[in-house]
Amino acid sequence: MNFLAEAFRLQGSPSRRKILLHCEDSPKSVTDISEALELSQSLVSHHLRLLRGARLVTRVRHSKQMFYEVTDRHVGDILLDMLSHAREERRNDPQSDGIARHS
Repeated sequence: MNFLAEAFRLQGSPSRRKILLHCEDSPKSVTDISEALELSQSLVSHHLRLLRGARLVTRVRHSKQMFYEVTDRHVGDILLDMLSHAREERRNDPQSDGIARHS
């Protein structure tokens, strides 16, 4: 169960969520991710190390370069389902302005 808690905790970071979603459809290099998401390469590398540790992404070597992708279809499905759920909640709440409120 610790694995599950850690996997969801890591997805709490907006940058890590963006990285996961960006790597969901095909393998991407650190440079690709960094440029597409406008994040520093060192920050992307740090997040990828954490995501790899939680087995949410894997890396594949092509020649001298490493490419990262979502580990498997299950991880991608969880991400896309959560995104769909969030969008559905926003559509169904006429008072929602996209800002999360906590009691």
